[in-house]
Amino acid sequence: MEEHTRDDTVGPPVFGDPTGWRAEQAESNGWEHGTLRKAVIHGVRLYNVGEYHESHDCFEDEWYNYGSGTAESKFLHGMVQVAAGAYKHYDFENDDGMRSLFKTALQYFEGVPDDYYGVDLADVRTVVTDALEDPTALDGWQIELDGQRPEARPDDYAYADGLE
Repeated sequence: MEEHTRDDTVGPPVFGDPTGWRAEQAESNGWEHGTLRKAVIHGVRLYNVGEYHESHDCFEDEWYNYGSGTAESKFLHGMVQVAAGAYKHYDFENDDGMRSLFKTALQYFEGVPDDYYGVDLADVRTVVTDALEDPTALDGWQIELDGQRPEARPDDYAYADGLE
């Protein structure tokens, strides 16, 4: 673990044993990269209430902590593309832009485990793939985290507002 990605305030997963979590590890309360888990929590919650731009910012800010080609970088870059694609679809009614971003997201997700830092990435891949053909696949869809579909709270907005 790199010290700059350590965050001992991040709690354990609510459910499951996702990639990135090791209960026996003391650093970052068991997370390989505690700051990544924190960004995921806030980014997913914001996505799930339609705050796509803010969600994008959460993933993008954390993405800069990792070198290209790492699983962390690929995952975060893919999540940036998913949030940006939803933003294009819902805020600008630009489905061609959404499709372009989603195709890139799927490329970034290649080789990343299906349950990465608690995100059900298999479901994300499925919905993003379906939306390429039919953008209404996004309607009502929320990202699953730790077996739940959490929604934003005030601390999620505060986190996004505090990003540079």
